Amino acid sequence: MAGAAAEQRRLATVVESWLGRPVLIVGDAMLDEWRFADSDRLCREAPAPVLTLRRRISAAGGAANTAVNVATLGGRAVLVAPVGADVAGDELHDCLDRAGVWDRTVNQPGRPTPVKRRMLAGNQILLREDSGDPDDALDPEGVTRLLTALNCATEELRAAAGGEAPTLVVCDYGLGALPAPVRAWLVEHRERYATVALDAHDLADWRGLAPTVVTPSFAEATRLLARAGGAARPTAGTELHLEHPHGDPADGPSELTVGAAPGGAHADDITDRPALEPSRADRPPLEPSRADRPGPVGEPTPSEGRVALTGDGLSVTGTGVTVNTQAGEGVDRAVLAESRLAELRAHTGADVVAVTLDTEGAVVGGADGEPRRSHSTPVPASHAVGAGDAYLAAMTLALAADAPLPTAAQLAQLAATITVSDTGTCVCRREDLLTALNQPTETMSHPALVGSDELDAIVAEYREAGRSVVFTNGCFDVLHRGHVRYLEQARALGDLLIVAVNSDGSVRRLKGPDRPVNPVEDRGALLAALACVDHVVVFEEDSPAALIEAVRPDIYVKGGDYPPELVPEAPLVRRLGGQVHTLGYVPDRSTSAIIERIRSHSQDREPDPAAYADDRKPDPSLSSRTQAS
Repeated sequence: MAGAAAEQRRLATVVESWLGRPVLIVGDAMLDEWRFADSDRLCREAPAPVLTLRRRISAAGGAANTAVNVATLGGRAVLVAPVGADVAGDELHDCLDRAGVWDRTVNQPGRPTPVKRRMLAGNQILLREDSGDPDDALDPEGVTRLLTALNCATEELRAAAGGEAPTLVVCDYGLGALPAPVRAWLVEHRERYATVALDAHDLADWRGLAPTVVTPSFAEATRLLARAGGAARPTAGTELHLEHPHGDPADGPSELTVGAAPGGAHADDITDRPALEPSRADRPPLEPSRADRPGPVGEPTPSEGRVALTGDGLSVTGTGVTVNTQAGEGVDRAVLAESRLAELRAHTGADVVAVTLDTEGAVVGGADGEPRRSHSTPVPASHAVGAGDAYLAAMTLALAADAPLPTAAQLAQLAATITVSDTGTCVCRREDLLTALNQPTETMSHPALVGSDELDAIVAEYREAGRSVVFTNGCFDVLHRGHVRYLEQARALGDLLIVAVNSDGSVRRLKGPDRPVNPVEDRGALLAALACVDHVVVFEEDSPAALIEAVRPDIYVKGGDYPPELVPEAPLVRRLGGQVHTLGYVPDRSTSAIIERIRSHSQDREPDPAAYADDRKPDPSLSSRTQAS
């Protein structure tokens, strides 16, 4: 029992160590849409259920969900991906904002955001509708903007990490986000990233990347081995081939069959010898009765797409691909994957190969040649959507934190397993992972709205716990989407976000006599209600310099598109040992523009000042703190 507790503490130490790890995610981002409906009758027109929509949920999918998992697990996630200028794209931006992902996606007008819409009744998926054509290639301008975003995001992460090389995660699901020029750029600039993780439907497209880890599904591993094997494979005997059907869908797992090689045994003939024999050299000679069986007719060459039928009528073969209609039932995919790990490492150039087996867990192999098997709990398919993204995120963060491979494999499997408890797109939070390891998550019971006299003690307590402090300030007169995204990105820079908000008098001096529109009591309460904000403090001065002196933030954040050198508070922050970051606002979102729109809509009628008198009365609970500051 004591040994298990020590092991859990060791794993939890790795989870703590990757906190704030800079990770750049690039690839195919999509939106997952879940529509939950009820059905109690069939329609008259056809034997089909009549559905009544009850609930709709949108979630990040693909590369975007990997970025969300990196962020919720405690990493510093930046996503670079093409996203359409459409409603689905707006919803995807919102999903990224809520998770604290640095959204560096590139707008692609005319190219829709890929969407997977699932309709469910009683938590059973009835149908899935996919939109977004993989053949919608990026135009040259789109490729250029994507490469620019990649370069800028890499440098942004490096600067945020104090010069440390960031980690790169490539998510290539064949939806067109990573055309040849982008792949070539990533291969050419491989040295700019300390750790590189690759999750690709077609691993052959990424030769030369030299990833740290690849995480193919069993289907993807099969495809790579089939292509690499070509016509060099023997066409007799009972060695099992891994089959990949022609025309594998670009956005999901393949359907695989394991069968005897062309010209080989019938199903009842292979029961007397092992299902898989990794070493061909040690295989005993074929029995005459088997060797005499006819081989495939018209065996295709590696460059051809023809299919040949064996003389026994049971097997068909394509280029390195075999389907047998009877053989292979009950074959253990984990055993097959373990026997081919060395080949997969050689073909991908990866240090680590993790072959995921859906609800059967995974098989992981590294340079030591020792396969490691992990297991998962079988669940309905609707519970496992995106579990691979959680696996990839945790595996990447653990390896980037220099965890041993067995530890990384354990944490990755645990992250994937604990996310599949319910229907929806899987996301693993750092708190969930620590709870699964029986480790208490740090919670400090302090109110969100605090006075400046309370702030010193609160910050000291957090610092003693080894947590970093992020500080920002502003008027936040009319809280809008731009503010929320900015604050979520600020919170992702550290462990604690303190927001200093200007008092009403301070706002009037800065913005004019008709501001603020909302009193400080309302502004403070709204900010405190945001999940990304830990504490809100009001200050009367025009500058937050006194609070900065008291808090001594590790990171000071300001909104705007100017360089940190132009921030007035920058010299003070750096003198106190902190860093300065500027974060851009959401385009076309500003307090002044919103106020102007409201005024333009109401200019034909004068509001009654008395109607708002009660709303402007200060909240006594906040007024006392305001006076104390």
